[in-house]
Amino acid sequence: MSTSEYRSVDAESELPISAAELAALANQLYASSFRPGFDSPPQTAPVAPRGTVPDLTAATSAGRGAAHAADVSPAPVPALGFTDVYVPAPTSPEPAPGPPGTVPVAPRGTVPDLTAATSAGQGAARAADVSPAPVPALGFTDIYVPAPTSPEPAPGPPQTVSVAPRGGVPDATAAPSSAGAGEAGPYPGRGLADLTAFAVPTGIVPTVPGVLAGTTPAVATPPHSSAASLVPEAPSVADLGWSDAPGTNAPAGDERNYHFLVPSLAQIGPVPRFPDEHEIFDVNAVRADFPILRETVNGKPLVWFDNAATTQKPQAVIDRLAYFYAHENSNIHRAAHELAARATDAYEEARDTVRRFIGAAKSEEIIFVRGTTEAINLVAYAWGGKHLSPGDEIVITHLEHHANIVPWQMISQKTGAVLKVAPVDDAGNLLMTEFEDLLGPRTKLVAATQVSNALGTVTPVEQIVELGHRYGARVLIDGAQSVQHIPVDVSTLGADFFVFSGHKIYGPTGIGVLYGTEEALTETPPWQGGGNMIADVTLERSLYQGLPSKFEAGTGNIADAVGLGEALRYVERLGVDRIAAYEHAVLEYATPRLAAVPGVRLVGTATEKASVLSFVLAGHDPLEVGKALNAEGIAVRAGHHCAQPILRRLGLEATVRPSFAFYNTFEEVDVFLNAVRRIAEGGTNLG
Repeated sequence: MSTSEYRSVDAESELPISAAELAALANQLYASSFRPGFDSPPQTAPVAPRGTVPDLTAATSAGRGAAHAADVSPAPVPALGFTDVYVPAPTSPEPAPGPPGTVPVAPRGTVPDLTAATSAGQGAARAADVSPAPVPALGFTDIYVPAPTSPEPAPGPPQTVSVAPRGGVPDATAAPSSAGAGEAGPYPGRGLADLTAFAVPTGIVPTVPGVLAGTTPAVATPPHSSAASLVPEAPSVADLGWSDAPGTNAPAGDERNYHFLVPSLAQIGPVPRFPDEHEIFDVNAVRADFPILRETVNGKPLVWFDNAATTQKPQAVIDRLAYFYAHENSNIHRAAHELAARATDAYEEARDTVRRFIGAAKSEEIIFVRGTTEAINLVAYAWGGKHLSPGDEIVITHLEHHANIVPWQMISQKTGAVLKVAPVDDAGNLLMTEFEDLLGPRTKLVAATQVSNALGTVTPVEQIVELGHRYGARVLIDGAQSVQHIPVDVSTLGADFFVFSGHKIYGPTGIGVLYGTEEALTETPPWQGGGNMIADVTLERSLYQGLPSKFEAGTGNIADAVGLGEALRYVERLGVDRIAAYEHAVLEYATPRLAAVPGVRLVGTATEKASVLSFVLAGHDPLEVGKALNAEGIAVRAGHHCAQPILRRLGLEATVRPSFAFYNTFEEVDVFLNAVRRIAEGGTNLG
């Protein structure tokens, strides 16, 4: 259109424009300048510091000052799509048709900034004393809370505001409002979202101090097998800094059950190791963070009782992995560009999170590996290959996983060392007198599990470490089945090596940890050679890096290390002590009831156990039982559990092994017990 096609319009013309229409036009013109297009200015957004999420308080708008100058409530900002938030132009007696204006929000992978003003046109709308019209919420990234209606509400759906991503509670102080103290405004009381609609039904709860399976929901509660559409998709957000205490202005109510997920936007850094002052563990609130728990299997709600094999992942871990690949993906340590710096920061922050979680003295004592198996092999071949000689002795226990048996057999064959095995009694308790009798002046290394993966036996690792050191041996503790269930502090424990896997503690697969004291790691030569672990290479010789790099040759599993860090932060927020108390209550509830089923024989009844039950059912092969339970949507492990020596010590080749995590409920235990009873009474066909 040429300029000659425009004509001026005055107050007396045939096209009068009211103040409200002027405000609408201003709003649309201002906002359209941000819509992507050929002649539009480039969109920009602040970049988060390396290794963190974008600053959620950084968005600004020229219209915010004008918006607060007038006594009119701001327009709601619902989400539509991933990159824009759409704000309608203020209504008029005869609104002109057309799309609403838009304003930019936080980059993809974050939540919209709730403190940012919507547009410059909003100020004009307030000056004209015209209330903005609400629009429906069409996005995927938010949960919407209806605002209170006015005496004369405008037609249309209720007003909405953005709140925290799934699994959290919104920051009560984040919503903007022009209302002063005590005024109603669009955010009266700045209340929190009621997330009980997304919780699973409360299970049967025993009378156990400090354990609560959930309060009575205030609204209808869908079953835990409900479709994922019941809860909106969470944005791909890294660490949002969830704190362990409710927001300052949070009212008393149902939100107290979500204390470990209350957001504090000011706290973006790593979550500190803090004492937990809360006594209530709400399993329903926790379950909302694990999307896979809404799955169905064979038409039945999924009951995941195979946690000793691997644990499910919270949305925070899934989002952190997605954020890494969307915003930080690069190789580490060896480049000058920005993404390499971000990836390096995220990777090293994860290392420090591991250090804090297990109580290590230095980050250099944390080595990233593929898992527990690789960590033990590293110690066996690198440390053992250097320090073991013919006739030297390695002592393990009868409870060990194959990963803590086979590497020692192999290095013994290679070096001429002798492998000795400490026995257990019929209940699965480690016999400590016999264990000590095996130690002597030729003992060079002791390797023992902290929790048996097959039986759940908790071993006295403090005593094992003390005895091993008394005889001058290095001590390795296998923590693959312990770190997710009980508190671990390696500085107090005193072990020379401590190993565990990420996927068993709610983190990704393919990542694990070898902790070693600085002294033990220094006397251990590199295991693999390649890039990253060298300081200088000539054709005649190579100089190696110091700790921890000399054990991390080549490109490591960077993203999954970052995901492991997020998983550990999640567990820290819940509190390992509370996790241990709740899981113990579940185990104590399930054990006598399973033992009471006719034909059931419990395998492994040690005095101290952690979250594992193992059993056989008379007349039924363990694999039969596992398949029958699968038909009911119940996942258990059936087989030898990579622990054939201990099962054969107890006269068995296989067992059925349900194993629990903090997201399992007493209700699920009842479903499992009823299924086992039906198998015992009527065969394996439960349909």
